[in-house]
Amino acid sequence: MKSDIPDNSLVLRQAEAARALGVSTRHLRKLTQEGLVPCVRLKGGRATLYPIDALRKWLADQAKMAKRRARR
Repeated sequence: MKSDIPDNSLVLRQAEAARALGVSTRHLRKLTQEGLVPCVRLKGGRATLYPIDALRKWLADQAKMAKRRARR
C-alpha cells in the first residue's frame, strides 16, 4: 500500500495521523484532548499537527508497555 504522505513530511494533520495510526479521527481527537498523544497545537488553536517521529516513538512506547502488561 502506497502512502499519500510525502517522504519528506515532518508532521501529519489530524486525518492523516488517524489513518497512519489506524484509528478514527474522533478517537485521535479524544486522545489529543486528553494529552495522551504527541502533538503541536499552532497558536490560535486552529490546527493541531502530529510530528511523525514523535508518533513513531509514542507508538513504540505503547507497544512496549502493552508487552510488559501481557507478561504479568
